[in-house]
Amino acid sequence: MASASHRYHDLTAHPGLIRTSLEDLLPYRHYRGITHLYELLERLNVPGSLLETNDCAFSAPDANDAPHVDKTLQCQGRVMVLYRELEWNLSRRRVEGLAHDIHVHLATHDQDFEWGMVGTTIAPTRYVDLPRAHDEQLGHQLMLSFWAWGDSEAEVMDNLDRVIVNLTAAVAEAVRQITSS
Repeated sequence: MASASHRYHDLTAHPGLIRTSLEDLLPYRHYRGITHLYELLERLNVPGSLLETNDCAFSAPDANDAPHVDKTLQCQGRVMVLYRELEWNLSRRRVEGLAHDIHVHLATHDQDFEWGMVGTTIAPTRYVDLPRAHDEQLGHQLMLSFWAWGDSEAEVMDNLDRVIVNLTAAVAEAVRQITSS
């Protein structure tokens, strides 16, 4: 049975809950990486934002299960991102374009960084709030997954900070590119 603390909060309607309701992040909020993750979530969910989030998860530093990475610990997480204009999420091309633009900006920023990674997945999503027939509500959202590695909790969390700072810059640049076109 899920914990009573694990429940959905509409962060676009209640952005003040970002720093208090995300139970995965609370024990690590003293780290810069988590502070920067809160700032990314606030930026995405602020009124007037092109994007919003509907899920966030974080797994604390634990044994590294990535054999190709020569560090003993890893942490990982995800942020689910969608266009605030729900109709836009019906276009796979548009969501893929957002993922592409984020990857392009990540590839050109902090190129020497090797102890973190961001991945994207296009996830099918039904937008039940759209006034359409059931079979016309199926769209997509973007899952931004992230990992950081290190040999101590402090090193993992320092590397997480770089991952989140880089991801925030890439998302901001992708949004600028979309709004200027």
